[in-house]
Amino acid sequence: MPRRLKVYLDNSVISAYFDKRNPERKRITEAFFQQEERFEMFISERTLDEIDKAHSYKLRKKMRCFVEGYAVLEMTDDVKRLAEEYLRYGALPRSHPDDARHIAFAVINGIEYLLSWNFMHIVRMRTRKIVRMVNNLE
Repeated sequence: MPRRLKVYLDNSVISAYFDKRNPERKRITEAFFQQEERFEMFISERTLDEIDKAHSYKLRKKMRCFVEGYAVLEMTDDVKRLAEEYLRYGALPRSHPDDARHIAFAVINGIEYLLSWNFMHIVRMRTRKIVRMVNNLE
């Protein structure tokens, strides 16, 4: 059996699975999860905190059940430090430190892929270039 790829999920991917407002994004997200056995899934304490802020109890419960069994990465000093470096170099706006933390969780823990629907901060090309530069410096 081939080695499963390590994938970190931010909350945008988990919430997209349940979001009927954007059918195309929901369909793509569902298609990914139909191949879930190919991947080793990771989330973080931060992801769980974001799930707990969902607008309805019913949605929070669905999302919590959905991620049950995924490995939960803990906040460490290394994650905090690297996230701060991303912010210091302008990879992400200082007003969105949790987005920097999601990236740092994945990097510090050797996760091969970070999945996100956050095009405003996490997925944009500028962020990717600066994150790569900071990672090389570190």
